[in-house]
Amino acid sequence: MHSVGRWLASVLLVVACGGAAAGALEDVVHAVNNDDERTVAELLKRGLDVNTVGPNSESLLMIAARHGRPGMVKIILDGRPRINARNAFGETALMLAAYQGHTEVVRQLLAQGAEVNHDGWNPLLYAAAQNRMDIARILIGQGAKINSTGENGATALMMAAREGHLGMVLLLLEHGADPSLKNPDGRTALGIARAQERRDVVDLLRRAGASE
Repeated sequence: MHSVGRWLASVLLVVACGGAAAGALEDVVHAVNNDDERTVAELLKRGLDVNTVGPNSESLLMIAARHGRPGMVKIILDGRPRINARNAFGETALMLAAYQGHTEVVRQLLAQGAEVNHDGWNPLLYAAAQNRMDIARILIGQGAKINSTGENGATALMMAAREGHLGMVLLLLEHGADPSLKNPDGRTALGIARAQERRDVVDLLRRAGASE
């Protein structure tokens, strides 16, 4: 038997017998991390739980989304995973794809019903923090709440202002971001930008009528 075939057979035997589950988990996580679509597809076909999670409660879908691998994401989505599951840090697959800037994966996940709005950190906040303009536009088009706040009380506008993402700040303002909102420390997006010496963002916010 071919070496890959023997390896796959051993993994399937572990899955079938229910023993040494940790070894099977390591193998499938390794396959997803290495974009081994054939192995993952075969394991899922033979009965591996598509909702299997690795370290930090990161699902197979989350791993594939974080790496930005549309082919792998499709294989996993075909198994109907819990698309809105969260890892140990409260992140969904959509959030991870948004943070890393994987536009095609974001589209795949949204097409399968991934949540845009939920409590705590959300995809728009992640996109704003990382200046993922295309993804932010997609999320806004899908009804992302422009003034939602993360666990630290920051809005997407505050996140973008803090990082000096001028284009993102403008995009958010154009779609109704409220510059008068304050975080728990009492700072608006303008105050945050000024503290970080983001002069171009400060000028833009002032022209938009923002205050501290």
